Amino acid sequence: MATMASLFLKTPTPSPSLPKSPLVHFRARPGRVTPGPARIRCGLIEPDGGKLVDLVVEAPQRDLRKRQATSLPQIKLSKIDIQWVHVLSEGWASPLKGFMRESEFLQTLHFNSLRLVDDGSIVNMSVPIVLAIDDLCKNNIGDSTSVALVDDKDKPIAILNDIEIYMHNKEERIARTWGTTAPGLPYAEEAITHAGNWLIGGDLEVIEPIKYHDGLDRFRLSPAELRDEFTRRNADAVFAFQLRNPVHNGHALLMTDTRRRLLEMGYKNPVLLLHPLGGHTKADDVPLQWRMKQHEMVLEDGVLDPETTVVSIFPSPMHYAGPTEVQWHAKARINAGANFYIVGRDPAGMGHPLEKRDLYDADHGKKVLSMAPGLERLNILPFKVAAYDKTQNKMAFFDPSRPQDFLFISGTKMRTLAKNKESPPDGFMCPGGWKILVDYYDSLTPAENGRVPEPVVV
Repeated sequence: MATMASLFLKTPTPSPSLPKSPLVHFRARPGRVTPGPARIRCGLIEPDGGKLVDLVVEAPQRDLRKRQATSLPQIKLSKIDIQWVHVLSEGWASPLKGFMRESEFLQTLHFNSLRLVDDGSIVNMSVPIVLAIDDLCKNNIGDSTSVALVDDKDKPIAILNDIEIYMHNKEERIARTWGTTAPGLPYAEEAITHAGNWLIGGDLEVIEPIKYHDGLDRFRLSPAELRDEFTRRNADAVFAFQLRNPVHNGHALLMTDTRRRLLEMGYKNPVLLLHPLGGHTKADDVPLQWRMKQHEMVLEDGVLDPETTVVSIFPSPMHYAGPTEVQWHAKARINAGANFYIVGRDPAGMGHPLEKRDLYDADHGKKVLSMAPGLERLNILPFKVAAYDKTQNKMAFFDPSRPQDFLFISGTKMRTLAKNKESPPDGFMCPGGWKILVDYYDSLTPAENGRVPEPVVV
């Protein structure tokens, strides 16, 4: 159930280690799986809609917006809601300018795309970005055309203008997003099943840039900041790699091999965007703080070159919605400058919540990406399968002519080894990175209720 994906973008020069690193960009025939050389082009791919959306209020107007927010009906945001405000505010979902109104919601749900009013063109949009409210909140809003969005301490986060309220058909939303209504879907259980029966859409004004004050904000580069970084680095190609797991040497092999292929295609300065997902994830995923420490160690140990790698956090929550969600992951990276996307086995997938099988066909993600409406400009590069080669004591591309020589170490097996403080085979992961993973599991102490609290990085 791999959940990694990579985009290729055109970028400028590299940076140090974790704090900043470059991206790469490929250019070939639109919407095609790219098997061979592509024609080289300079410059970053245009964002969807032709312009990157920025919904953050300019500094001189912020105090005024805060005062306005105090006079409006309020909607209290959850942690996931704030993550979506972050996503919208920086333009990851461009050209979307706020939480979806009903027409945008229906297009997303039924077509995985939006038709632009200006010119009738199509952009991909596969995951609904919506805000749910309950009956009481709806009644409190009354005839107001604007509402204030506040955090759990009633601090104004944003104003939603020209609002539209419509029914929240949860069953249809879940069925069309995940292809099942089985109980146990992590995002659905957290953000949909117990949410309000209404959705509210409108144009968003975010009062200040979203910050988390968790020591990781320096890694949360917006699409505009990433584009600036790629330009600064003079990158003529940017390739992005999304993951929500620790980086092992198989991942590193895929990333370094991609750069090699870009150089062979004629690019002079391809840059990698290592882009871990930083929003809500399910309980058994390694928390973001620990993953970032592990990624940093991978760079320090020289597994990846910090001079050709940009590390940044993608703020989106994780749905685990397979082929539907991987379109969102790809579309968002176009807005950051990517025009190539490397996709692996079962991207954004998970195990079936009730049955002992994967929820999605492992190959459907890459097939859907090659056909998805609105992603024609993106070049899809399915990556080769990497496994542990026992004859070389390292991760290598799987050779079907000698399957007996390869060992597949699943995420479950990796977690089990780390929990038991056992070492994986030499060459599976850099020693420093493995130690971070062992330290994480060692830090977990079950609470009285049997649940494991989210640990704090030390």
